[in-house]
Amino acid sequence: MASGENMTSKIAVAGSSGLVGKAVMKKLSYLSLEHVGMSRVDADFLNYESTRNLIHALKPTCVIDAAAVVGGIKYNSKSPVKFLVENLEIQNNLMRASYEANVEKFIFLGSSCVYPRNCSQPIKEEYLLTGELESSNSAYAVAKIAGIELIKSYRKQYAKKWISLMPSNIYGPNDSFDLENSHVIPALIKKFIAAKNANAPTVEVWGTGKARREFLFVDDLADAILFCMENYDSAELINIGFGSDITIQELANIISEIVGFCGKITFNPDVSDGTPRKLLDSSKILSLGWKPSTPLYDGLKSTVDWYLKNFSGPKNAN
Repeated sequence: MASGENMTSKIAVAGSSGLVGKAVMKKLSYLSLEHVGMSRVDADFLNYESTRNLIHALKPTCVIDAAAVVGGIKYNSKSPVKFLVENLEIQNNLMRASYEANVEKFIFLGSSCVYPRNCSQPIKEEYLLTGELESSNSAYAVAKIAGIELIKSYRKQYAKKWISLMPSNIYGPNDSFDLENSHVIPALIKKFIAAKNANAPTVEVWGTGKARREFLFVDDLADAILFCMENYDSAELINIGFGSDITIQELANIISEIVGFCGKITFNPDVSDGTPRKLLDSSKILSLGWKPSTPLYDGLKSTVDWYLKNFSGPKNAN
């Protein structure tokens, strides 16, 4: 766990209104570190001048880039241009403005989807660019790969202490539960709660249920981000994972149990599973002294409880 004793003096969190950004802001507040959020309310990260003006006004010594266009397989497949172009613009603008404002440390958040579709498991950092990407989210992956290269380039050309972190699938409170763009965990939580409230006999899960995924609770990621800010300084990307994976079918069974849905779970094989398996090799960050602390069941229970507290049952669960 990050101690907060030696951290950069003023930390700006881009994407502070999102899933990861809110968790980072909460962690920074807990550690009583000077920080400020940056969201679309404060600046248009798709516009360089707007981004530049905000960062120059704030004068941070560290920028954590948690701003991105994100979503599940359906949203990625439907809007590849948006995922590629807007993510490139957001990260390019934030890095350029941070460089011009002489930001000491920049933390770029990528994704495990940057790795080839058919990687050996668990996935080591050096497997990047060794094979074809998963087609359903290749546009997003290419944007994030470009971000990794840009971090390396700023380090090489300008000697910046900037780093790239590659987390596994993230979940937790404050996630998007919109079925049109959500990831698998919030989508399943919403589906099972809606089915329970409506006394529905079945819940359909997209895909075969056989794909395997590694899930990391968002508070653990926030802790890892701040840990790396203190303890990691390398041009090479670093994986951040939980250390084990499960099938989507197993995940659905756990969420169904937590929610209390007693009906039947069916699977729709006509919807893509995406990458067959994604399990990161996180030995590099583990060797530095960080490790996750939230078991999957506990994290899922916390996320379900948050959803139930913030959404009022059947009306908002459709």
